[in-house]
Amino acid sequence: MANLVENAKNQINGLLAAAQARAAAAGSLPEAAPLAGTVEIPKDTANGDFAANHAMAGARALRMAPRKIADALVENLDLGGSYFVSAEAAGPGFINFRLGPAWYAAVLAAVEGEGENYGRSDAYAGQRIMVEFVSANPTGPMHMGNARGGVLGDTLAEVLSRVGAEVWREFYVNDAGNQIEKFASSIDARYRQLILGEEAVEFPEDGYHGDDIRELAAAFREKYGDGWLDKPEGERHEAMARFGLSVNLPKMKSDLERYGISYDEWFRESELHGSGYVKDTVEELTRLGCTYEKDGALWLRTSELIAGRLRAAGKSEKDIEKLDLKDDVLRRANGVCTYFAADIAYHRNKLAVRGFDKAINIWGADHHGHVARLSAALDARGLDGEDRLVIVLMQLVKLLRDGEVVRMSKRTGKAISLTDLLDEVPRDAARWFFNSRPDTQMDFDLGLAVREDSENPVYYVQYAHARICSVIRNLAEAGCAVPAPESIDPAVLSTGYERELIKQLAELPGELLRSAGALDPSRINRYAMELAARFHRFYNACRIKGEAEPVMNARLLLADATRQALAVCLGILGVSAPERM
Repeated sequence: MANLVENAKNQINGLLAAAQARAAAAGSLPEAAPLAGTVEIPKDTANGDFAANHAMAGARALRMAPRKIADALVENLDLGGSYFVSAEAAGPGFINFRLGPAWYAAVLAAVEGEGENYGRSDAYAGQRIMVEFVSANPTGPMHMGNARGGVLGDTLAEVLSRVGAEVWREFYVNDAGNQIEKFASSIDARYRQLILGEEAVEFPEDGYHGDDIRELAAAFREKYGDGWLDKPEGERHEAMARFGLSVNLPKMKSDLERYGISYDEWFRESELHGSGYVKDTVEELTRLGCTYEKDGALWLRTSELIAGRLRAAGKSEKDIEKLDLKDDVLRRANGVCTYFAADIAYHRNKLAVRGFDKAINIWGADHHGHVARLSAALDARGLDGEDRLVIVLMQLVKLLRDGEVVRMSKRTGKAISLTDLLDEVPRDAARWFFNSRPDTQMDFDLGLAVREDSENPVYYVQYAHARICSVIRNLAEAGCAVPAPESIDPAVLSTGYERELIKQLAELPGELLRSAGALDPSRINRYAMELAARFHRFYNACRIKGEAEPVMNARLLLADATRQALAVCLGILGVSAPERM
């Protein structure tokens, strides 16, 4: 797919190489290998749209002043048939290039021709990438942190897909271990309290106290009656855990689908244990000499593994000592494997069994200390955890209403869940706001999210799309359809408003690549905001209807290309692109 910014940079490199050869033949430059410089878009484009530093980069090799090299190159440039109408030497040796109508026309043709696929590339073709996100504990409702992780993971997966990766979305169901036993014992206690009375049954001190547990216990009793009261505790707990998960998991799926998120797989931790894979993983680490026994438990030499990696990276012993590294238990004295052991097995399954090239996890910032431990364990297994395991850490979300922190739902009077949020805020707004910078704490203003004005960023971008749709409808009713790109005269798009808007359109393919490379899907929010802003400035300064036909047609095409690019961005974000507002 077309990337006109990169095409222009590549063309400059070719033009300069040809100019260097001509200058050498004419004797104004010495014979030398083609100069290897960089081409950038300057912050101030008053003097040019692209700036090349080849003359400065080649000064030592050519043993000439950079400015003299630049003058010789410019003198020998042939811009015929290129995207550029002029070039000049500037400052200490930069060469500034100015774009001509051919490039602007090529951008519009690319957007219109590629439509909803505009911006796609095959840069990551051949890479199989798993994105695991949310993976909320299935013992209760999903909370606000899950809401942010959900949209970040889903949007990142879409970005990676659009740059050519084969992407797999996965939810890891923690349906084994201590939290499930606590879940079951909590339901069991409430079940017995319903039958025997609350005073007769002590509720576990570390149990789950939410109303959802009471509801599950009542539902279990309604379905099965009082007959489970006299069954063995282990049998009760197993049945109640199974029942609770059968209620909670479908609810989680429906909540996430309401949020616009679906998965390729809901992978159960219990399957790892049931298949013996967790046990096998622990035994393999033992065979590799990475474990030791102490106090009846089996420990992973985590501190030794991490320290070895840090030494290889050049860290001093003093710096390593400051980290106060600790080892981890893999199997307790009672023979039960820990959650950390299961986590190692799960990621081994991702990389070694299912063969993903990268495993990307969206985690809360409170999991920061877990990253190096898990990565080191995978390294020990020969799975290159440092490169193939990628953790995106997201900061907390703070909900605000009228400047005050909100912790409770107005509807339920309880801690705000994803369901409560979506009852109060449109999905589009929730997805937009939660896809903000993951590395900073976020203030989610509930009032701003429902406002219908330019202060609300999602409304601002959606309004630009709807405004363009309105313009196109009105002109269609007057008999003026969006013209084909080859039928317009791009030279009439000569104002700064028009050209800056086209330049922003041209940036989308590169922005997708930068977003994928940085694992930062919030770049798409910022790109869309800037595109909408440039459109609004263009629309307020440049009439479409009522202009001479060549100008009207060219501006109508530009508006339609902007509509298409906005729709692509909103689609990546999982946000609707309304035609009327």
